Amino acid sequence: MKAVILAGGLGTRMGDETAVRPKPLIEVGGQPILWHILKGYHGQGISDFVICAGYAGNLIAEYFEREQGEGWRVQVVDTGETTATAGRLRQARQVIGDSTFCMTYGDGVADVNLSSLIDFHRRHGRLVTLTAVHPRLPFGVVTLSDNGHNAVGFEEKPRLTDVWVNSGYFVIEPRALDYIEGDDQPWEQEPMTRLAREGQLAAYKHEGFWQCMDAPRDRQLLEDLWQAGRAPWKVW
Repeated sequence: MKAVILAGGLGTRMGDETAVRPKPLIEVGGQPILWHILKGYHGQGISDFVICAGYAGNLIAEYFEREQGEGWRVQVVDTGETTATAGRLRQARQVIGDSTFCMTYGDGVADVNLSSLIDFHRRHGRLVTLTAVHPRLPFGVVTLSDNGHNAVGFEEKPRLTDVWVNSGYFVIEPRALDYIEGDDQPWEQEPMTRLAREGQLAAYKHEGFWQCMDAPRDRQLLEDLWQAGRAPWKVW
């Protein structure tokens, strides 16, 4: 089974970090976040990767030309700097092939059990399965007394256990790509909305670790976990 990584965005919220390199090459623990993502898949038996590159994609290609000792096969496909996420899948369709594949974004890590996710996907028979996770608020939550004047509780950055969000870890049937109409379509909008409306989108609930790297503070969180030897996504 192949894993497709969407790694073509501009990563503007990372500030100066992405001025000279794409976000997937920003390092955590001395290795690009993209390396961590591939290691997570490779450690669970998936070694064939398609990287949908865009902004500074030549640097990603050069990185994998140097990174030859991991035992994986990587194809870097230039899908354009301004192409939307669904459009990147559409452009790489020939390389992806005609078999079920995994897909994720090039800026997030998790300890998802891929065997369980793939088995869930096959048992439910939908065109797409997404991995749903509980989001964590970026703020501290205050519990107020009945009169509204006293703080009677406080929790820093709690997880919203009654809310589920898309973590970006997918299993996809190639026929789902027929739902993409053009290169300017985000995967997360019309294609996924239509799949859900037609009963072709399943949700695998993941209660474990997940963290995307949207901003410098997120990279620092991942770095701190790695340096402390407490990186939950290190499943290899």
